[in-house]
Formats: sequence, structure tokens, C-alpha cells
Amino acid sequence: MSSQLLARIDSPAPKKILACDGGGILGLISVEILARIEADLRAKLGKPDLVLADWFDFVCGTSTGAMIAACISAGMSTDRIREFYVGSGEQMFDKASVFKRLHYSYNDEPLAKTLRDELNDALGYAPGASPATLGDERLRTLLMMVMRNHTTDSPWPVSNNPRAKYNQLARKDCNLRLPLWQLARASTAAPTYFPPEVVTFAPGTPDEYQFIFVDGGVTTYNHAAFLAFQMATAAPYKVNWATGTDRMLIVSVGTGGAAKARPGLEAGDLNILDHAKNIPSALMNAASAGWDMACRVLGECRHGGPIDREFGDMVAVPGEPNWTGAKQFAYVRYDPDVSRQGLDDLGLPEIDPASVQTLDSIKFIPEIQHVGNAYATTHFDLDHFRGFV
Repeated sequence: MSSQLLARIDSPAPKKILACDGGGILGLISVEILARIEADLRAKLGKPDLVLADWFDFVCGTSTGAMIAACISAGMSTDRIREFYVGSGEQMFDKASVFKRLHYSYNDEPLAKTLRDELNDALGYAPGASPATLGDERLRTLLMMVMRNHTTDSPWPVSNNPRAKYNQLARKDCNLRLPLWQLARASTAAPTYFPPEVVTFAPGTPDEYQFIFVDGGVTTYNHAAFLAFQMATAAPYKVNWATGTDRMLIVSVGTGGAAKARPGLEAGDLNILDHAKNIPSALMNAASAGWDMACRVLGECRHGGPIDREFGDMVAVPGEPNWTGAKQFAYVRYDPDVSRQGLDDLGLPEIDPASVQTLDSIKFIPEIQHVGNAYATTHFDLDHFRGFV
């Protein structure tokens, strides 16, 4: 077990949790928002070399958010994570051969190699060394990555929690021995975009077996903030962090969203092909909104855009309770509206909404960065973290 990680888990200090959504190359929106958070924390705390792993105790994510979370936990600065995304964007989305495109659009090899190299280097491994594992003692935070086990038909939130049931070293199939890059790659294996990831458990033993994993965004946990709250507080996980608006802060960062309204739609337009095209994203969006709503009800929401016209934003107003129970944590949600109106409100009328709404928009990396920068400039304020800075 990592004594450093256990000490951090067991520390009585207030805890800070970061949750990063999925969204492919749109993860650069999240990276730019996180860069602003990192810069302001450095200035406020007088620590010019601070990285987010120094401040957040638990970092989690789904799909591209899992990659960001793993990079943060490995101690990377947001500058380095940005370089990783910008420099490797086209490599990540390397077109598959025509034959293979019957199954998926992009090859996984370039992304896998880049992940291995970047994570190993950040953790101090020599070039060509064996890949870092989930249980690497140099990971600086509690880390969770969400994926879908397609073999067992179940979501898998895999963590480096030393006390977790499936992280015990006496187990032949202990999760802590799994390659870190492979788990991050499994969480990003979006169906139709990338091939699935096959992970071997208990390798080299008579009990060896394999599971097939796909993108965690295919579960209901593309927005993983509430799942992180559960892991931090529910007895089976044995983390047991205290709750309260002065004891726990959850920061949730999205990759941009926009309602895909379809004016003029008629009942006759709905067919099998239309459902296959639109229902998966509709379910994911509804699940993300649902978990965001849950966090704003149970948590003291300090910032976040409106979820819908009835629920609103639920941003807490002192002296005006907005639900009937005690608030369990402080909560902040950063997620740009990338509709035409949303981009106009950010002062970005020149950006076509379609260019910043798809997970493989590698031709529009500068535009994606502009959205993240503009949103962070307009919406982020260290006062959202009051009581924790």
C-alpha cells in the first residue's frame, strides 16, 4: 500500500474532489478551465509550482475525463496536459482502415502508446520501462476512472483506493496491478469511434481471464461527481470522509453542452435508424443532468448554469434553504453552453457551434481552447472555493 496515499486519505483536513466529464478532444475545454483554476491557486497560495494534485485529494473522470484525471494524479501541470492534447490530437484520432471502419472509425494504437509514454514519464519512469500500474506509489491523489465492462454488462468505477475490496494485493486479480494507461484507454473506448479494450486479469496464473471494456460514457456516469461522493463516503469503500459544506468540496468540470432541439420534427420521422442515432446521446445527457441535479440538491451549489427552466441553477442564497435536508458538501459546476446563444454570450460569435460539439473535432482545436478560456475568464472565481483555500 502507498503510505503517502493512505496518509492523505486519513488526514482530518477538509477534502477537495475534482470530477471531469467525458467528451473526446472537447476535453481541452476542461483543461483550459482547470488551467485557470491552477493559475489562480498558485497566485493565491504563493506557490508558483503548484499542480492540481497538490490541492485536490481525489480526482476522477470518465472517458477523456479519465485521461485528464490520471494525468493530474500523476502530477502533471495543466500546461503539460494541454501540450499532450494539442500535440497528440490528430494522433489520437488516427483514421482506421476502410475495412476496420465497419467496426470503428479510429485506431487505438497511437492513443495507447501516447498514454503509456506520457504517464510513465510523469511518474519518473525511464524510457522503455514497464508501464506504470494503477497501484503506483507515485500517484499523488486518490484516483477513479469510470468505464463500462461490456462482458459483465456493468459500469466499473476503478480506483487506486488501497482499502477497496478488489485492490487487495493478496488477490491474484488485484486491480492495482493493472496498467494505468490501459485503464485510461478503456475508459475512452467510445463505441463506433475506437475498438474496445481487452484487459487481462490474474495474468500468468491458472485463473487468468479477460474482460472487454468500452467507454465509461456509455454508462450513466459521464458526469461522475456524485459517484465520487459515494466512493468518498459510503462504508463499503472504506474511505469514510466527513461531509458538510466546510468539510468537502466537489468541483465538476464539463466539456460543453447544448440542447439538440429539433424544430419541425414529426412523429413519422422517428424510425429505427433515427432512434439508433439519437437515443444513446439522449440517455447520456439526461443522466448527466440528473447527477448534476442530485449534486445541487444535496450540495451547496456555489456556481453552475441553469439545468432547465423549472429547476434553474439552484445556486445557494444565504438564509434561503433550497431543499429540506442538510447540505452534504460544497459544489461547483463548470460547463460551457456551446449553443449559438451560449457562444455569443461568451463573446465568441465567430465560432461555429458545430465545430465545438463533437468529440473528434480535431480540426478545431484552437476554437475549443477559446471556448474553455472564455468560459474560465467569465465564470471562474476563487470565491467559489471559499473555506477551502
